[in-house]
Amino acid sequence: MVSRELIAACRRSDPQAFEEVVRLTHRQVYTQALRLVRDRQEAEDVAQEAYLRVYRGLAGFRGDAQFETWLYRIVANAAMSHLRRRGRFGDLLADPEDERLEPPERPSAGPGDVAVDREALSRALEALPDSMRAVVVAKDVYGLSCQEIGEMVGASEGAIKVRLHRARKRLKERLFEEGEGDEV
Repeated sequence: MVSRELIAACRRSDPQAFEEVVRLTHRQVYTQALRLVRDRQEAEDVAQEAYLRVYRGLAGFRGDAQFETWLYRIVANAAMSHLRRRGRFGDLLADPEDERLEPPERPSAGPGDVAVDREALSRALEALPDSMRAVVVAKDVYGLSCQEIGEMVGASEGAIKVRLHRARKRLKERLFEEGEGDEV
């Protein structure tokens, strides 16, 4: 976790402080970028762009949210910008299902919840279309709201909710079709 003191040192243009921020967060930043762009070299480019944005934007960081939350939003935006420039952003905007956007049913947690193997979940995520995978990663891994995700990809909050519901449904189908889940 990046401390307030470290952020304050960065704001004073202390180069060692910013290097420390990068050292502390690079693994998470790169991992998030890789999950979104699905290419190692492109993920490095996205991480570098994100750190440039962080460096330029530190003066505007108010501290209303945790630094890591702010950083992850910057990485997500950098990834979306990168995909847009590469002509792959359309994949994130396109909904592979039909265009009717009906509200999803609310999932219920309960005794039937199931634990799954990390590798099986990774394989199932990789099998999702980019538009669905990006929404699931942004929401379930990085905790962004549907509204925030919608703003990043240029879709309505309702469309994101529907896409998230469909993605989770596909994940569940794929995980249990493969027989990878074990009852809790």
